Amino acid sequence: MKRICLSLAAALSVAAAASAAAAPQIRAPRAHASAAAKVQLRHTSLGSILTSSSGFTLYVFTRDHGDHNSCASVKGCEQVWPALTSSGKPSAGSGVRSSLLGTIKLSGGRTQVTYAGHPLYLYRGDHAPGQTDYVGVSFFGGTWDAINSAGHFIH
Repeated sequence: MKRICLSLAAALSVAAAASAAAAPQIRAPRAHASAAAKVQLRHTSLGSILTSSSGFTLYVFTRDHGDHNSCASVKGCEQVWPALTSSGKPSAGSGVRSSLLGTIKLSGGRTQVTYAGHPLYLYRGDHAPGQTDYVGVSFFGGTWDAINSAGHFIH
């Protein structure tokens, strides 16, 4: 019985490694750090939510507390939920409150955009602008919600 459990654990480990190796092949929505990020408001099936300049949903992580990126401390999280980064002061599109935009420093010198004190993330599984299929998903010890222009979470 013990040998079966060890074999099963090894097989699951190999499957997880193969799955992780395949992850980089997914086309990720990206916010290029070569310019200041622009946060926009987009109407979706969930209502008006914040998006990147290319229209991809921006997410907040319920595990984050007070301008701190908790995803960075969870193995594999940043590969699935990359931070929205900016090389300068982020700008607000129409309907977005510039007074609620901010930034935090990440390890390696990167700057992550925040809104109403919440770090913002993209999701590598989103394939089209305005996609909201992953809003409310629990993963990596917290829930990934969208956020509206008032700074309230949408699940």
